[in-house]
Amino acid sequence: YAAVDHFRVLDEDSGGDDELYDVMHRVRDVIRSNNHTFFNLSIGPELPVDDTEVHAWTCMLDELLADGKRFATVAAGNGGHLDSSVGNNRVQVPADGVNALSVGSADTRKDDWRRAWYSSVGPGRSPGMVKPDVIGFGGVEGEPFWVVNPSAPQGELHGTMGTSFAAPAAMRQALGIRAHFRELLNHLAIKALLIHCADDSKEDLCAHGWGRVPADVESFVVCPDGSARIVYQGEVEPGGWIRAPIPVPSGELEGNLRIRATFCYATRTDANHPGNYTQSGLVITFRPHDQVFDPNSERELRRDAHKWETVLHRDKQFRGSSLRNPVFDVNFQAREEGHAATSADTLRYALVITVSSKRIKDIYNKVLRRYRAQLRPLQPVVQIPIRTRT
Repeated sequence: YAAVDHFRVLDEDSGGDDELYDVMHRVRDVIRSNNHTFFNLSIGPELPVDDTEVHAWTCMLDELLADGKRFATVAAGNGGHLDSSVGNNRVQVPADGVNALSVGSADTRKDDWRRAWYSSVGPGRSPGMVKPDVIGFGGVEGEPFWVVNPSAPQGELHGTMGTSFAAPAAMRQALGIRAHFRELLNHLAIKALLIHCADDSKEDLCAHGWGRVPADVESFVVCPDGSARIVYQGEVEPGGWIRAPIPVPSGELEGNLRIRATFCYATRTDANHPGNYTQSGLVITFRPHDQVFDPNSERELRRDAHKWETVLHRDKQFRGSSLRNPVFDVNFQAREEGHAATSADTLRYALVITVSSKRIKDIYNKVLRRYRAQLRPLQPVVQIPIRTRT
C-alpha cells in the first residue's frame, strides 16, 4: 500500500532517563522535518496515564496532529496484567493522546476474540475516556504474531506478541484505505472509518475501545448488503454550524433501521488544564423527524458533556416510521483555559454514517437515487481484489 521509512531513535546512547525525553525530541524532529503524513509509534516511556497531569510525550504527539493533516497509530502498552488498584494496567503514554488512534491487542484473528492479557486498558483521561480507541491482533502465546527474524540468514519467521505489532498492523489498514481512495478521503475520515467499521465491543469500552479493527480492507471500502455508508468531511469555523443529512430511502420505511455514526475531529490542546485538555468541542443534536420535536432523542448524543471528546460513536436502532428526513445538527464550540475562547482555529472533522436495514435489501441504490444531487459515490483510484465468502 505504501513505501515505509524506518527511523532509528533509540540506541546505546539513548534513554539517560526513564521517560526517554531525548528519544521524544528525536521523534518530534523526524516528523517535523519530513513529509510523512502517516506514522506509527510503538515506543514511549513505560508510564500509565495520569489523570492529573499530561505527559510531555502526549503533548508532543497531540501538537503534531492538531491540524488534522497527519494520521498516527500508537501502541497502547503491554501493562494490562499489572496492578489495577493503582492504575498500573492503564494505557501508557503517549497512547492517551486525543488526536491519535491508540491500538491495543486482541488475542486471535478468529471471530471469538478478546483482549490479549497483556494489552493495557482504559479508561483514558477525560476528555479522551475511550482508550485504547480500538484493538487489533497482536499475538499471544498460542497464536503468535509472525514477523521476519532479522538475525536469521534466510529471513526465517519469528513468533512474537505485543501492542507494538497491533498498532502498525492497524496502520496498514489505514494505508489500504488511502491507497484505494487516495486524496478523496482526508486523514480524519480514514481514522473515523477504522473506528466505525470495528467489530463491536464485546466487553466494556475500557477493555478494547470501540472494537477490533477488521483484518481485510474490503470491510472499509465496500458497503455490506442491506446498508449504505456515507462519509462527510470538511472544516467548520468557530461558532459555526453543520447540518449533516442522514440519508434514508424516500417513502414509508418498513421495519427497523439501524443508524451507526462516528464523528472524529482534531483539536489544539492545553496541557496546563488536564480536565479541559481539548480546546474544541462538538455539540451534536440528532433530529430524527423534521415534523416531530422529540427532546429525548435530541439529548441522546449530547449528554454528559461528551462534546469535548474527539471521537463520538453511537449505534442505535429506530422504527422506520419514526424517521423523516433525519439529520445531525453540529455546532463547533471552542474554549481556552476552561472558558469560552474569543478566537480559535478552523476545525477539521469527519463523520461516517451507516444506515442499514434487514427489510430493505437495495437500500444503497435507493439512497443513492434519492440523494443523487447531494451525494456522490466514492470511486476507487486503485482497484483491490475483493474476496467472496461462502
